[in-house]
Amino acid sequence: MPKPPPSQHLSAWIVVIMLVMIAIPMGITLHTLNTPAVMTVPDQNPTPYGYTWSLSLFLVPIVVIVWWFLPGAGVEVPKRSFWRTIWILVPLGFGLDFFLANRFFVFANTSATLRIGAPALGGNIPIEEYIFYLSGFIVILLIYIWLDEYWLAAYNVPDYAGELQESQPLLRFHISSLIVGVVILGAAVLYKKFRSPYPQGFPEYFAVLVIGGLVPSVGFFPAARRFINWRAFSLTIFMILLISMFWEATMAVPYGWWGYQQERMMGLFVGAWAGLPIEAVTVWIAVTYGTTIVYEVVKIWQYSGKTAKHAFLGKVRNPGQ
Repeated sequence: MPKPPPSQHLSAWIVVIMLVMIAIPMGITLHTLNTPAVMTVPDQNPTPYGYTWSLSLFLVPIVVIVWWFLPGAGVEVPKRSFWRTIWILVPLGFGLDFFLANRFFVFANTSATLRIGAPALGGNIPIEEYIFYLSGFIVILLIYIWLDEYWLAAYNVPDYAGELQESQPLLRFHISSLIVGVVILGAAVLYKKFRSPYPQGFPEYFAVLVIGGLVPSVGFFPAARRFINWRAFSLTIFMILLISMFWEATMAVPYGWWGYQQERMMGLFVGAWAGLPIEAVTVWIAVTYGTTIVYEVVKIWQYSGKTAKHAFLGKVRNPGQ
């Protein structure tokens, strides 16, 4: 007799354990590197339009999923939930790029871009940055939807309307997420102060990632947890991390497509990956986590048939009732 699948609570922890069991031995191995190799690039323009062409790492999966995988599987994408999630997340990404790109990043190799400047606080940034954020959110969401609705559909919630019997509001405080966020951010501050080569200041970029990843969790995790397809979520993270590590560690940072202002990082740099800060890895975990929660919450709201105020805050009683 087959064993019943793990509960949604246990499934969430299994995803965490999967990440940890890879991160720990990887961290130990990378820590053995005492003297990082220095790459010498003799050509003044070693990767013409490299950043521009590399956007295909997001754009090609988008095209394949939209025009082949989803139609071939007969999967109906919940279009309203999809687009409402994109309209929520992409402006936030654009806003972070506008306000913080010049504070956290540098773009030394202009030959790797189209040389079209996009507006940002402190000076123009490559237009590729905004395309990067737009396509990044779309590809994460499409991968998750395809896995959830088809490849790993046996583990999703097939009937949202049928599961929405409880009257609890979607917006519910999750103290465990807040505690995790505070602990992680506190550890980053301590590392920067006592172990980082740049102990001054605050780990600003890491703080933005923690806040961006955990704010949806603090407000919506109790409502979203039992609807998230945790197997689809875990595979989405690993696929996105694989793309990211190839992109940043082997191409973008070594060839100057973009770089990091080290004094604003936590201070944990991976020498074997051209000094890549740990934030470059954690950003995709935070973004995938936040995107999945926002999408599931929007989807629950759509299936509930309630107004936004009623769905998120619950039924408000009139005075005197």
